Amino acid sequence: MRPRVTLVLAIVAVLLGGGMLVPAAYARLSGGDALPSLGGIGGGTENVPAPPPSTPPPPTLAAGPVSVNFKGEFFSWALMDRTTGEISGAKNMAQTNSTESMLKTWIVSDYLRQLGDKQPTAALKKAASVAIRDSNDDGANAVYQAAGGSYKPQPNGKPDPVIQRAIKICGLTDTKRSGPPAPAMYNGWWSFTRMSPRDAVRLGDCIADGKAAGPKWTKWVLNEMANVRGSVKVQQQKSGGGKWGIIDGLPAEIKAQGPVSIKNGWTQLVYDNNWHVNCLAVTDKWSLAVMMRYPASTSLSYGAKVCASVATQLVTPQPGAALKVPQQPVGKL
Repeated sequence: MRPRVTLVLAIVAVLLGGGMLVPAAYARLSGGDALPSLGGIGGGTENVPAPPPSTPPPPTLAAGPVSVNFKGEFFSWALMDRTTGEISGAKNMAQTNSTESMLKTWIVSDYLRQLGDKQPTAALKKAASVAIRDSNDDGANAVYQAAGGSYKPQPNGKPDPVIQRAIKICGLTDTKRSGPPAPAMYNGWWSFTRMSPRDAVRLGDCIADGKAAGPKWTKWVLNEMANVRGSVKVQQQKSGGGKWGIIDGLPAEIKAQGPVSIKNGWTQLVYDNNWHVNCLAVTDKWSLAVMMRYPASTSLSYGAKVCASVATQLVTPQPGAALKVPQQPVGKL
């Protein structure tokens, strides 16, 4: 038996002498120290390069907390993620405000969709353009009538046909014909149509996805909205002054991703002595609406800054993108 043992020991000696690596698990089981690594000859380690840093996603707007020290009768907002259709916002985002000029985007879209491949007259196309770009009331009224709008009372108190189509085509759930608290004299006026923030973002999505204006005219409408003009200092109610609000709260990185189409509505009303202010903005990724009523003794710029502040607070990722946008102390204006 001794020669056989000698032969086994000789073979083991040859293998060890030849650099055979002993698995770490075997070393542990046999009471030896585990080898530091199996990555190289003789137990050495290899230099593994660290993975490259991941590129942060481009900034966008996403659901998140919003804090506004608002001083007024009504304030609400809603945000739609257009990739999922999910709507987030204030707890009262189903409550309504008079739409004012924000509705002009639908009036124009409804008229153009009915035309299909036809061209409007030069006068009506100009009216549709200034209704959006300059918030021109005369232009909006001309298009409204051409779209089949009516100021006459409708059966069962329903909205006029133009507004009824908005409710049906865009899936609006809270939108109603103008009525209380506005006086009866305003019943039937398109500007007093009552809409909630969550319906407003649905309207923005409806315009952007082509349902509102149809395949031929959607890009035209969005381009008009992206070219709204006039500062917040222009407060006349018939025309002008619509480029402010949400657009001012967005960092340059978001604006650079593509056009931001907007339409604001604002009127200083006598019957309740309030500003009625609404901001709507839509891109290919999201739709945002901010709606409010506050004392007429306060400036229109107050409402514009509230809209900007909401947009800024929803910018993600935070804080880098948002730090490039001045935070608005809206409660101290």
